[in-house]
Amino acid sequence: MSRYGHDRKESTRHAIVEAAGRRLKLDGIDGSGVTTLMKDAGLTNGALYAHFSSKDELVATAIADQLARQRATLRAVATDRDGVEAFVRFYLSAEHRDDRSEGCPSAALLGEVARCSVTARAAYSAGVTAIIDDIATVLDPDNPASADGRAWTLIVSLIGTLQMARAILDPDLSDAVLEHGIIHAMTLLRMEQP
Repeated sequence: MSRYGHDRKESTRHAIVEAAGRRLKLDGIDGSGVTTLMKDAGLTNGALYAHFSSKDELVATAIADQLARQRATLRAVATDRDGVEAFVRFYLSAEHRDDRSEGCPSAALLGEVARCSVTARAAYSAGVTAIIDDIATVLDPDNPASADGRAWTLIVSLIGTLQMARAILDPDLSDAVLEHGIIHAMTLLRMEQP
């Protein structure tokens, strides 16, 4: 029989995933060692293996969790086109740009995810596809498939804009990149279906 109950084990696992999600977005996947990930959760290295078979499994789980959180936020705000526009404005805000640990997992990790294991890439693919499906459904509730391309274009544009704004050192230029991204996204959202 386990020394600790199932609820405590689940609570610890949740704390590890949550802490890992924040750390991965700050330091990247390669820059986040097991020691740091576990220290952030208030645990020792050995505790990882009571919950995950490897760092790779933790990374895949943290990516899935981060995207699920982002999706929940989007679903709460973007119930109509105005809500999608509000989401865009927040996504491309200086506040979001400057808060990597609580920000978008795609903007923080996309380049590394492309080099991750199939497991991590599958978790990413499932999470981002669900977000795209939700946006397409809001853009055209009667025929979401017809808005699929616009939803993909919107998300790709938002991620790239945020990554660029984070990379630019000059704060005024970084702010301008965000503003141009908002203008582009709003134009895209207001386009009629072909």
